[in-house]
Amino acid sequence: MKNPGMLRFETAGESHGECLVATLTGLPAGIPISTETVNHELWRRQQGYGRGGRMKIETDTARIVSGVRHSRTIGSPIAVIIENRDWANWTGALPVESTEQSEELKKPVTRPRPGHADLAGAIKYSFADARYVLERASARETTARVALGALAKMFLRVFGVEVLSHVIAVGRERLERPAAWEEIVELSRRREVLLGCVDAETEARMKEVVDEAYRTGDTVGGVFEVVARGAPPGLGSHIAWDTRLDGRLAQAIVSIQAVKGVEVGAAEEGSASFGSRVQDTIHYDRGARRFTRGSNRAGGLEGGTTNGEDVVVRGFLKPISTLRRPLESVDLLTREPSLAAYERSDVCVVPAAGVIGEAMVALVLAQAFLEKFGGDSLEETQRNYEGYLEQVKRF
Repeated sequence: MKNPGMLRFETAGESHGECLVATLTGLPAGIPISTETVNHELWRRQQGYGRGGRMKIETDTARIVSGVRHSRTIGSPIAVIIENRDWANWTGALPVESTEQSEELKKPVTRPRPGHADLAGAIKYSFADARYVLERASARETTARVALGALAKMFLRVFGVEVLSHVIAVGRERLERPAAWEEIVELSRRREVLLGCVDAETEARMKEVVDEAYRTGDTVGGVFEVVARGAPPGLGSHIAWDTRLDGRLAQAIVSIQAVKGVEVGAAEEGSASFGSRVQDTIHYDRGARRFTRGSNRAGGLEGGTTNGEDVVVRGFLKPISTLRRPLESVDLLTREPSLAAYERSDVCVVPAAGVIGEAMVALVLAQAFLEKFGGDSLEETQRNYEGYLEQVKRF
């Protein structure tokens, strides 16, 4: 995602290419960085019941090659490399320079999968083979985003902002109660991840849905929720359409592969309610010298600006497009009816999507944070931030 503001990031690489590459430009100097923490986030992305065979091949680890020295940022662009272990099986099919041998080893995809980028991308780039499209469109790309999101999280953590996720729904099974922050924190610390739900009984029912998809050769989607606690009031702005933080967060979440919808706060519930039941009443805590809310149906955002409550964003993930029982399609070469191609794939990725959602929310919040407080060094950013907090208390 490109942003003309202070913090910018970009990813490169293909699903079965040699490696994934990510760059992050704009973090102040002096932020404590732990490669172990980055790798833990990559591990979290690979967990969850319903993941496919690729997760048995890859053990994702990040190698930071610039921008961090002696475990601290130095203000220059950060570059991260994540090797694809599966590349060893694809060197002949996807070489940088073509040879007669590589032509023979090609693994063409001429039967596009409904719901994937295959056909739209092939038409756009005039490819008779959708291989190059799916290689970049693959959710494997989000590995790089999670690595950069981990860096953004470490920056935000200095200022007391934490970003976590949990799963609300898998298929028809849904968590029918709010999740407490303490439950989400406990969930993030687990070493064994099933489906990322804070409620054990609901999670067991979710597993049954995934088992059904396994039995029938199908896939299943769901809903994940990302919660950011500790964001100060005043990030984002109401003054222009592209400065509204809820809009930027929505774009970030929908940019995740297979996400088809986003919700900020209790949007769906609010759309079916009267205004008197939707708005969050305003109160004032004289001891803490801060405004508070009686509820948080707005999801921590009003007028495109954070209001000091938890930022709550949900992503609606469609089922993965690659099915073991393929749907009807058309061959790109013959134009004849055929069954869609099958690539090794997952059955359910909702918990992983939540971790990716955390990364995207962290990156967008870090962008907004630096736009407001600036700073070439962490010390300068902290000074600006603390001055703003004093201003808020005096309001």
